[in-house]
Amino acid sequence: MSIERTHDVTRPGAVPAAGRRKPGEITRRIRETLPFLLSFAALFVIWHLVSVFIVSSVLFPTPAAVFRKAYELIANGTLINHATASLWRIALGFALGSLMGIPIGLIIGSFSLARKLIEPWTEFLRFIPAVAMITIAVIWFGIGEGSKIFLIIYTTIFIVILNTAAGVASIAPNKIRAARALGASDLQVFFYVALPATVPFILTGMRLAMANSFTTIVAAELISANAGLGVMLWTGRLFMLIEEIFVALVTLGLLGFAADRLFRMGIYRFARRYAPVA
Repeated sequence: MSIERTHDVTRPGAVPAAGRRKPGEITRRIRETLPFLLSFAALFVIWHLVSVFIVSSVLFPTPAAVFRKAYELIANGTLINHATASLWRIALGFALGSLMGIPIGLIIGSFSLARKLIEPWTEFLRFIPAVAMITIAVIWFGIGEGSKIFLIIYTTIFIVILNTAAGVASIAPNKIRAARALGASDLQVFFYVALPATVPFILTGMRLAMANSFTTIVAAELISANAGLGVMLWTGRLFMLIEEIFVALVTLGLLGFAADRLFRMGIYRFARRYAPVA
């Protein structure tokens, strides 16, 4: 009886079959990405048509002029410096605001006494806009980074608190009763029932808070900042640098869009079972 040997005939450097992308998957990814590209292209086409045929003013530059100015600012490092400074402040303030808002929201949603004690504060403070807190931020934290980070935290924390508390309140009582009937302790009910059911609300609150962080950074950077996209906007306004103003606006929009997409990709990667996002 002969024994047939199997040999690996894969050529050196060839991609294994398991690692190759199937044609259907590539087609699906193209179909998912194409609408975004077409949407951005349509936006800039409309912008060009309006700036050339409708407004036709130096106060409303064409996309080509803005992109040329952006290239100059990238080449000399100015735009990179401003964008990096703004992103660092947004990331730090957003992270701290979320880390503080999630436990407060869980406490408010889980305990009626805590809700009665803390909710009036959150309901009162969240209606005071971050821009109105600029003077207080300067008095408390000075003109350094502390005041800017405080404003980002302030605009983030209340949205996360409200969404987290709403998530806890939305848990069906039958789920909690079923867990207790199976012998689950209060801690087990929290970690295995309440927290997983609240994760979608937490992530939604964080996405909304991230958008607020980007809108607040301009006001935050008016406080004696040396770098940041808000500084670009303020300087452009003082010296009528219209193209630089548009560069800062486009950069803010693109960075915000990219941050939101990365956040959604993180949800797909690490928390899809709790919060699938369309």
